[in-house]
Parts: sequence; C-alpha cells; structure tokens
Amino acid sequence: MRPLKPSSFVILILILAFSNYGFAAAPRWSEEKANGWYQQQPWLVGSNFIPANAINELEMWQADTFDPQEIDKELGWAQGLGMNTMRVFLHDLLWQQDAAGFKHRIDAFLTIADKHRIRPVFVLFDSCWDPFPKLGPQHPPIPGVHNSGWMQSPGATALKDEAQYPRLKEYVQGVVGAFANDPRVLAWDLWNEPNNGNGGAYGAVELKNKAELVLALLPQVFNWARAANPSQPLTSGVWEDDWSSPEKLSATARIQLEQSDVISFHNYSWPEDFEKRVEGLESYHRPILCTEYMARPMGSTFDLILPIAKKHHVAAINWGLVAGRTQTYLPWDSWQKPYVLEKPPVWFHEVFYPDGKPYREREAQIIRELTGVK
Repeated sequence: MRPLKPSSFVILILILAFSNYGFAAAPRWSEEKANGWYQQQPWLVGSNFIPANAINELEMWQADTFDPQEIDKELGWAQGLGMNTMRVFLHDLLWQQDAAGFKHRIDAFLTIADKHRIRPVFVLFDSCWDPFPKLGPQHPPIPGVHNSGWMQSPGATALKDEAQYPRLKEYVQGVVGAFANDPRVLAWDLWNEPNNGNGGAYGAVELKNKAELVLALLPQVFNWARAANPSQPLTSGVWEDDWSSPEKLSATARIQLEQSDVISFHNYSWPEDFEKRVEGLESYHRPILCTEYMARPMGSTFDLILPIAKKHHVAAINWGLVAGRTQTYLPWDSWQKPYVLEKPPVWFHEVFYPDGKPYREREAQIIRELTGVK
C-alpha cells in the first residue's frame, strides 16, 4: 500500500471517525456531568413496566397486541402513586421485524407516559428467561409459574452468531439515535443482568459459553450506544457479587461500572443489605439508580426500602406494577413447584390488581406519602 498524501490521510480519519453513526462517539460522562444531570431530576420512583395483558416485551410492542388504552390506564394508576419513571424492556427482534413501526409505537408510548409525567428508562438487551425468542403470537402463561413467557434479547441464536452483530448494532443505534435528544426519555439501560445463567429455569438449554460471549459483546454495545450521542445517560445494572471495591468486581460488573454514566443495581434483600449495597456504590461518586427491588417474602418491601432510598437519594424502581400475564406476583420457586392448587401466602411482586385496586392499600399510602402525593 502506498503512503497516503496528507489530505487523503485527513479524509480517512474523518471517515473512520464518522462511520459509526454519522459522527464520533462521545466519551463516558464525567462524574461532574453525571451528577449535574442527576441534580436536575426529582427523586425517581417507579416500577418495571409491562401492561397486564402482555406476557413479554414482544407481546407488549408488536403491532397486533400493542395496547395504548391499557398502557394509558395503568400509567395513570402509577401517576396516582407519585411515580415519575418506568423501566421498560424493548427487543431486538422488534426492530428487525418493523423498524419504522417499532419507532412509531415507542413514540406513542412516550406520548402516553409524558401525559402522566413519567419518563421511562428503556432496556435494550436482557439475559433473563427464555433464550429462544420468536416473533408472532406468544404462548399463553404457564399456570402457576412466574414470568413463564419472558424472552431474552438477543436470543441464543443471535448471541452465538457474530454475523448477526451488525443487525444488533443497527438496532441499538437505530433506537437510541431516534430518541437521543428526546426529553421524554430518562435513560438507557443497555443490558439487563448480562451474565445471568438462568439456572433455576432455562439453565439446561443455555449456551455453554454464554458468559464469555456476553462479556465480549457488552463493551461493544456501550460503544454502539455512545455513537448515537444520546443526551440521556447510559447504564447497565450490577446484580450479584461484591461491588464495594474495584478489586472484588467480576469481569462483567467491572465493565458495567466502568462504562455506565450513572450507576444502577438490583437488590431483592433485606433493608440492611440494601443500604450496605448503596453505601458501597457511593464510593463511585456517581448517581445511583436501583432498577429492581421489592420481593415481599424476601424482606424487600416498600415500607422498608423506600425510606432508605430516599435518604440516600437513590432512584427506586420496583419490579412490577399490575398483576397480569407475566404472573410475577408468584415467587421465583414456582419454576420448581407451580402454584396451581394453592396460591402463595403473599404476592412476590406487583402493586395493583388488574382492576387498579392496590394489593395493599397501606403500601400505596406509604408510596404516596414518600413521593409527596396527597
């Protein structure tokens, strides 16, 4: 190859810099920028959201089953509790199926959420539950089983096939790019529990090298999203192991914490453990969002966790809003012993019955008191 002329070299550099998404990717937010962004937010309280009539993220978003009326009704109940955010899962197959239609439905969802003063955190990828997602009509819930229809994104087939990575990149940059400057979007959660092996449910059919594949792909996903230059922060929530110091981090958690603009985490344990986790994460000097909590039988309840989150100014997003086709009011152990003949003594997740009645009125009252809703 002959040497390039200086002018040609400059042109090549510009092409490389702008090739990812039309412009160079921005760097990770500084601590100052992240904390400045967080100071402009109210105390963030909300739920992981999927309408009661959807078993998974595909059924929520596909054109035939997307239900704006149900979404509007349920987000109205959330607003009545003072909730101002929702964590909402997307899926790569929806972009592959109909990118324009998917963007239109996301915009419609944002319009409804904005009506209720709710700004969502969108989740792009997810390593939990069924590793073999399929478009089209989804199977009915398995009786008595928690989250019996939830789908991973990307599924095992795409994750092990590098030839599909350009498609995944197009999905990430297409969605993030479309809403990169939309003030109705709060943040982007790039990958939910990336190294979750689903041992209690689908562990036997998971890819044997799933952890290694995810570990290699996760940094790329951060780079893809940054190439869209979103005005909103990026994150991926740590969920297991010890995060109290860098030397104790797993390889996956290290990527999550080193790449995230704002820190996010999951915790379904007692309030003492929740607060210990928060105090450990405070050493990273960035905003902290708890994007999953609240499992009543495990000691994670609104009355115990929300006051701690408010004291530390930590965002609190519980799992589940309305009991429905996901059946996440049933406990995790329902995969081993389905609750068919009898119901568990207490709901695992969720805040409302399908008719909008709170599962426990005292819980609803506590949430309203802490969020300042009369």
